[in-house]
Amino acid sequence: MDLESKMGGFENTELEDRAVKRSCPSCGPEPGGEEKKGRGNPISVQLFPPELVEHIISFLPVRDVVALGQTCRYFREVCDAEGVWRRICRRLSPRLREQGSGVRPWKRAAILNHTKGLYFQAFGGRRRSLSKSVAPLLAHGYRRFLPTKDHIFILDYAGTLFFLKNALVSSTLGQIQWKRACRYVVLCRGAKDFASDPRCDTVYRKYLYVLATREQPGVVGTTGSQACDCVEVYLQSSGQRVFKMTFHHSMSFKQIMLVGQETQRSLLLLTEEGKIYSLVVNETQLDQPRSYTVQLALRKVSRCLPHLRVACMASNQSSTLYITDQGGVYFEVHTPGVYRDLFGTLQAFDPLDQQMPLALSLPAKILFCALGYNHLGLVDEFGRIFMQGNNRYGQLGTGDKMDRGEPTQVHYLQRPIALWCGLNHSLVLSQGSDFSKELLGCGCGAGGRLPGWPKGSASFVKLHVKVPLCACSLCSTRECLYMLSSHDIEQHPTYRDLPASRVVATPEPSLGAGASQDPGAAARACEEYLSQIHSCPTLQDRMEKMKEIVGWMPLMAAQKDFFWEALDMLQRAAAGVGPGPPTPES
Repeated sequence: MDLESKMGGFENTELEDRAVKRSCPSCGPEPGGEEKKGRGNPISVQLFPPELVEHIISFLPVRDVVALGQTCRYFREVCDAEGVWRRICRRLSPRLREQGSGVRPWKRAAILNHTKGLYFQAFGGRRRSLSKSVAPLLAHGYRRFLPTKDHIFILDYAGTLFFLKNALVSSTLGQIQWKRACRYVVLCRGAKDFASDPRCDTVYRKYLYVLATREQPGVVGTTGSQACDCVEVYLQSSGQRVFKMTFHHSMSFKQIMLVGQETQRSLLLLTEEGKIYSLVVNETQLDQPRSYTVQLALRKVSRCLPHLRVACMASNQSSTLYITDQGGVYFEVHTPGVYRDLFGTLQAFDPLDQQMPLALSLPAKILFCALGYNHLGLVDEFGRIFMQGNNRYGQLGTGDKMDRGEPTQVHYLQRPIALWCGLNHSLVLSQGSDFSKELLGCGCGAGGRLPGWPKGSASFVKLHVKVPLCACSLCSTRECLYMLSSHDIEQHPTYRDLPASRVVATPEPSLGAGASQDPGAAARACEEYLSQIHSCPTLQDRMEKMKEIVGWMPLMAAQKDFFWEALDMLQRAAAGVGPGPPTPES
């Protein structure tokens, strides 16, 4: 072990031929008490200078430092010292000058830089394994990312926005191949947030809008400069800045979102005080070199409900969702078609007042959300997932294809790490009891968007994707699945335990969650499953249906994995395909 070898070197140089017993200082002497012949007097590791022990431990890999800190009380205190993590952080990121913020700034910075990574898996082609993008040396962890038409943009915790480029590179065999996210440049610094066209198809993401802070010269007669927030617009293809708008120094924003068509693009800006401002930009004129003034106005949700303090927002092309600091949810829907898909009716839709906020009725405080084209997902403080909207392809994960006009709980999923809703499918990143991550998906499986389930599924099923240990967010495009890896020790969803008085069985036996409370419902559900399997015309269809049913049943994750693997083996045997070696996806 590295620690023992370094300590052994210290013995040989400083203590000559004396043997040193390296043990936990709180463990006491060995059983028997007497010293063994020829071994000398035992010396506790606690006698070494703390600075020397910290210096030695700082050379260990981060994983070994964490494991060593779990052995005993002494090493837990030593391995948790900020001096150790300061040295580790400077070893991992030599160019990092400041440790950042937080209660444990150096430990947080070291773990952020140790766990950072962007992984992707292409849906087409022969290569179906997970790949990793280039890692910018200057990046201080990864906060969020966004794929565009040709490239990927990553924002770190220091406010630096990186431009990861796709390029032609030479392979080890001397062949020229197209590689995704293999080169990087710094696009800008001082960035707070960024956004692009909210549609799922990256073809429409031509421009990148960056919310940043810039130093502006002071007014005439004063010295110094003032920090002002601004929005800078870049071409995603080249990284060239084509437009910039600067706001008054008294206004401070923390999030930017886009909604609407290119000719009437609305920029939504969330202030530090929880107010929403908006302005309209014509994207078709951004590349024309001219200067003009835009009108910044208070959004109706902040004008009509001034007591609300918005914490975050999400948007797509024709709707916007706001989550308040108290966990309330308010909706703006701008087209009748999307309104009908989300709520099942046009009764309350007013085409003349599309900014009127609609409150969603929910049983608990909402922590985060995901907004697709015509369906959405919400996660509350107890870790419950609620889905609403169009369910034509089974993208709500309710086990059927019936639309839901109000939030409906998905009972067999709880405490997700991340949730993503696309055009007609949904993804959930979850964590098992052994801290391993897995990716679940439902909805349309065309184009390989649900790896392992080409026909799709009406319930959330485990996808054939190897998920990184520290994955925290995800995104799916038409060509690729992306997962961002980064662990922030100070930011994670803190779910509460559901009070016993609010625990109820699911009213839908098809989901199987209330089977243990109602044996009759379980029997009826099994009969329904058998009838569904019997209605399938071919053996392969029956196998696929059985896989879906396993996902609906209230089984443990290991049990579901066992049944899915067994069904895959039977399906390959029925098709005349040998078992062969395991694939990278499995």
